[in-house]
Amino acid sequence: MVSLVQIQTALAAGELLEYHCLGNLNLYDAPALQSLATQAVAGRQLRLATGIELNSKAQAIPVQLCEDDYPGWIATEDLDLLEVAEATYQPLVLTEAEIRARLPQVIAYTHQAMMQPNHYLWGGTVGPNYDCSGLMQTAFAVAGIWLPRDAYQQEAFVRPVQLDQLEPGDLVFFGRPDRATHVGLYLGEGYYIHSSGKDQGRNGIGIDVLSEQGDAVSQAYYRQLRGAGRVVASYIPQADRTV
Repeated sequence: MVSLVQIQTALAAGELLEYHCLGNLNLYDAPALQSLATQAVAGRQLRLATGIELNSKAQAIPVQLCEDDYPGWIATEDLDLLEVAEATYQPLVLTEAEIRARLPQVIAYTHQAMMQPNHYLWGGTVGPNYDCSGLMQTAFAVAGIWLPRDAYQQEAFVRPVQLDQLEPGDLVFFGRPDRATHVGLYLGEGYYIHSSGKDQGRNGIGIDVLSEQGDAVSQAYYRQLRGAGRVVASYIPQADRTV
């Protein structure tokens, strides 16, 4: 377990330590800790944000998750869910063929997640409640494949594919003309699985059809369809990239 004093000491010494999550952890989008940004399942690693100073009354600490570079704030009271990592995070480099071989596991995970009682949770990644991109990231992560966290980041990360060339395991993207705001996993035969919200969706994980002929939910998303992409690599954090 880690204490605030230990973190202050590490910062003062200029130590760039990484920390191992002993349990599931919530990350928030601001130090007020009111709005969930993402979650970190037990076993993930994070590092402290650079250039910060913390006093003894700090209620939140800015961090960055190692696997996807995602930033957020954790509550000081959750420091007991961290321990200093024995080694820095080492990304797994996968070939396109290796990723393709793991796609059945990705698809199976989404079906298993759908079978559990769940609802849509903005920022959710640890289950049973997910947001759209959180479900995609977790489904691929359990197969050892890392994606960026948000839908628009995932869209930029994948290799674009034409809709008439979709294969099971591809990602389909929805949203505004300028930005992807929603993502699902293509299952084949015109169907995809996704976690959709309460206002325009199913308030949880469901399967919809990529067509104007579906029900009201399918039609609503089809009208926002942006395109699709294929996962051909696992995300490499910025710190591990070579020029």
